[in-house]
Amino acid sequence: MAALLVFTAALLGFLPTTASAGRAPGTKGRVVLVGVPGLRWSDVRESSTPNLWKLTGRGSTAAMSAKTIGSRTCPIGGWLTVSAGQRAWPRHRSCGLPAAPIDNVVSGYSRMRDDNAHNKYGAEIGLLGDAVHRSGACTMAVGPGAAFGAADRNGRVDAYAPSVARMPADGWLRCALTMVDVDDIFRARVNTDVDMGRQQANVAAERRTVAVRRADDQVGRILESVPPGTTVLLAGMSDDRSGVHLHVALAVGPGYGFRYLTADSTHARGLVTLTDVTSTILHVLHIEQPADMVGSPWYDDGGARAASTRRVVHTLNDKDVAARTYRGLAHPFYLTFVIVQIALYAFATVTLRRKRPRALAVTRILALATASLPVTTYLANLVPWWSSAHPAAELVLTMLAAIAVITAIAAAGPWRRSVTGPGAIVGGLTALVLTLDVMTGNHLQTCSMLGYTPLIGGRFYGFGNIAWALWITGVIVATGAVADRLLHTSRNRRLPAIALVVAAGLAALVIDGAPVWGADFGGIIATCPGFVIYAWMVSGQRIRRSRLLAVLAIGAVFVLGVSFLDSLRPHPTHIGEFWNSLTSGGSGTVITRKFHAMQASFDNLKLGLVTVASVGFLFFVLLRPLAWRAAALHTACERAPALRATLAAVLVTAGVGMLVNDSGMTIPALAFTTAIPLTLAAGIQGLELDGNDSPRPSQQSERASAPSAL
Repeated sequence: MAALLVFTAALLGFLPTTASAGRAPGTKGRVVLVGVPGLRWSDVRESSTPNLWKLTGRGSTAAMSAKTIGSRTCPIGGWLTVSAGQRAWPRHRSCGLPAAPIDNVVSGYSRMRDDNAHNKYGAEIGLLGDAVHRSGACTMAVGPGAAFGAADRNGRVDAYAPSVARMPADGWLRCALTMVDVDDIFRARVNTDVDMGRQQANVAAERRTVAVRRADDQVGRILESVPPGTTVLLAGMSDDRSGVHLHVALAVGPGYGFRYLTADSTHARGLVTLTDVTSTILHVLHIEQPADMVGSPWYDDGGARAASTRRVVHTLNDKDVAARTYRGLAHPFYLTFVIVQIALYAFATVTLRRKRPRALAVTRILALATASLPVTTYLANLVPWWSSAHPAAELVLTMLAAIAVITAIAAAGPWRRSVTGPGAIVGGLTALVLTLDVMTGNHLQTCSMLGYTPLIGGRFYGFGNIAWALWITGVIVATGAVADRLLHTSRNRRLPAIALVVAAGLAALVIDGAPVWGADFGGIIATCPGFVIYAWMVSGQRIRRSRLLAVLAIGAVFVLGVSFLDSLRPHPTHIGEFWNSLTSGGSGTVITRKFHAMQASFDNLKLGLVTVASVGFLFFVLLRPLAWRAAALHTACERAPALRATLAAVLVTAGVGMLVNDSGMTIPALAFTTAIPLTLAAGIQGLELDGNDSPRPSQQSERASAPSAL
């Protein structure tokens, strides 16, 4: 563990991160934030929005996740989030337009401050205004919404103008921070629901075009008025009645050129978050960011200049299309996913009881195909299926083609006569695909059916909980197959297999915990005990409680060590942020929020069905073979000694992962969708190789002990 900590420190200290290159220098001066609630990249057109088009052509750009609290972000919630640098909400306000301040003071601000201080994120609204005041600068608000964003803890702004048209001549020079609310799009209250008739949709589209044109005119006046050298940030502050979208993010000024924006919060080219707006303002003004803010400054990614304005708009709008398409297909996909799993277990229960060779062979192929389904959801993102005229059909066809290829490789290669060989191919490919993805920018997880979406904003890079569950299961399964081979061929039968399991566990910890790759705090907590159990069972030694507790204590020290090392970085991930919250006394809020989220996952009926069906099939079908005279799992374990340890490692890792991650039930449910079908395939393969489904009388008592042995 000490050696691993040293290696992890090397990763943290010497591997380059996106934050180390291309950062905007941030000269102390003026910042103008233009908030346009509801503005999307699909609204930006050369003919109807000439000012936004020109701004896109000379600034740094990104799609912005405006997620705050609740299913949809309202304008007040968006402005309060900028004020706090943390997700905030107007709990007792309707999702409407903000009211104008009275004598430069926002009405009802103290109540909103108290509500947000007790929300699950503990947001402190007014934090940005206070930070600007402590630096000796002042705040200027133009429009009601801007007052919510620029106000200090007492709800006061230093100067206020009702609109851009009524801004004093010297207004743009008064303060270091000026916020402008351009609410024309949200004020139009355009509803473009898909259930609308064609005529209504045409009227709504025309109304939105007019509103966007008015907003563009105001942006043009602002750009003409701001003094030279001013950094102008433009953000689509919230959603509107058309639904949840990714919104426009633009930055023009010193350090920003015609490139894509990114931030340490997303590690993704052309993708930033609303909480990053606050950090960017402070960064440009050279004001230290308070610890309670969670965002990261925008900076251009340092890559090649964008090809053209048209290409930029298309690329960023495509991110919104992908996110929206995912949102529309997620529910039917998960429902189908559950049905496929349960149908496999029902079919296998019948075929194992009847013991017909042809039916068993078909079941084995179906089990391999079902286990390969999860990884194909990521491989499908190699093609832009969401941009198709029929995205659902293209997604299904792409996944079916990938399933056919993976199943054919697993079932037809030279490993086909091995009990665990075909499963190792499926598990190994799953682990390999996800490993390469986290090492190359997370392109496959973003908006895949089993990945994460920027509309939710739970995670933007590294291993999401679902991907981690599939990845670590694939690592364990592939490791077990190779360990079986070593146990059969090595003279010193156990030592090489033990060394393999330990090496695989250490590699998994590094890949999963490295901030530049997996950046997964809960994953490394669950991986430690899983691989400890794995290595002990492969060694053949009895697991003693005292030894287990000692090793788990060492694992806890390792996890906290990684958290401490990450906290030393200029912009730590949530791994390092946990150490900061632990030392500052704020870890209780984080743990409580994750615990409540974990509890809420048990209300998910679909995931509950998958988990119950998987565990029930394992223990009441595969582990009760003698009643049906088909000793599937026990026969497989006789031929593959590491299979029992592999299953135990999956169960322990998934169980601990459920307890320490906010996704809760999601983790075992997804881990079992790979592990249990592969166990079924191994069991049937063992029966086929055994050549005799009926156990001999001498084997009865030995096989009856299989459940307790596992």
